[in-house]
Amino acid sequence: MEATLVNILVRIVSIVLAVSCALPAFAGESIKLGAILAETGPASFLGAPEAKTLRMLVEDINAKGGINGKKIELIIKDTGADPQKAVSFAKQLIDEEKVFAIIGPSTSGETMQIKNIAEEGKTILLSCAAAEVIVNPIARYVFKVAPSDRFAVEMIFHQMKKMGVTRIGLLSSNTGFGKAGKEQVERLASEHGIQILVSEVYDKSATDLTAEVTKLKAAHVQAVLNWSIEPAQAIVIKNVRQIGLAVPVFQSHGFANIQYAKAAGAAAEGVLFPASRLIVADVLESKHPQKSVVMGYKKAYEGKFKEDVSTFGGHGYDALMILVRALKEKGADREKVRSAIESMKGFIGTAGTFTFSSTDHNGLDINAFAMLTVKNGKFAFAD
Repeated sequence: MEATLVNILVRIVSIVLAVSCALPAFAGESIKLGAILAETGPASFLGAPEAKTLRMLVEDINAKGGINGKKIELIIKDTGADPQKAVSFAKQLIDEEKVFAIIGPSTSGETMQIKNIAEEGKTILLSCAAAEVIVNPIARYVFKVAPSDRFAVEMIFHQMKKMGVTRIGLLSSNTGFGKAGKEQVERLASEHGIQILVSEVYDKSATDLTAEVTKLKAAHVQAVLNWSIEPAQAIVIKNVRQIGLAVPVFQSHGFANIQYAKAAGAAAEGVLFPASRLIVADVLESKHPQKSVVMGYKKAYEGKFKEDVSTFGGHGYDALMILVRALKEKGADREKVRSAIESMKGFIGTAGTFTFSSTDHNGLDINAFAMLTVKNGKFAFAD
């Protein structure tokens, strides 16, 4: 009799333990969120401000009582921009930590490595990277908050047309971001009347690109377009000026961190690039719908960390706050939150006004970008 009772109790305890282990992380008193970011390494200009932003926002949200009474438990994994680490961390966060959702990765290459992992694990992924292939084709659980590289290319080509530029030299890094951007530039060039005279791919860790820019000079290009996210983009600018190539230099939206302009020094003066209005928040007209959002985030971030705000930190802001809005509306139910994000309209973030749909998991169009330049060492609206 006693043995039977003991066996029954053991079975009950085992069942309780099994059920408790199987419960998702959001069923208790907190909502567990993962973040996969390049906080260190060659893409730290992206990941470090993203990580700082998430920690700042989560601290503030929790101090105010959390989301519908539930605190956020944030787990940040630093990949150092290594796609294989991103894969390992994604599996760990989904299978072991059982996170509600994942923010990041910082780069397009890392995101593409874990896109299917998130989809198969039915885990919401809000990428901070830009490549259009992240959301094209659509994956049910995968979204991104950075404007697509296609729109950045079109914005650049519009500016080139205004300036009478038709013959360019293209440089791109050997990263997921560089490759995706290069493909978009090459695909869209002819319909915008742009001829690519020379196209060179360089290593993301390059420290001198004199040979590459010399080829562009020899081809008599009217402008240089560089597509990368690494510090090498500052080297491109320096090398272009050092060899006496006196043509306009265009950068991708990956240039939207003032540290890149500072690294290039005086050579960066006049560089043109598309970016969100966050980095020129101070001079944004007061009636613009993003004004209060970008200024609020800028003041909070710069006040706390004593460094300039960047577009990339803004991606962290947008990803988390989109998720928070959906959680507040639907509670900690993953399927309902996923649907809420997919149907979300009119969300004003740092990158623009987001309107998602079942056929658009980015929610932004070309109007997310403004054409900017470097003027007196600072970012400003281009003429």
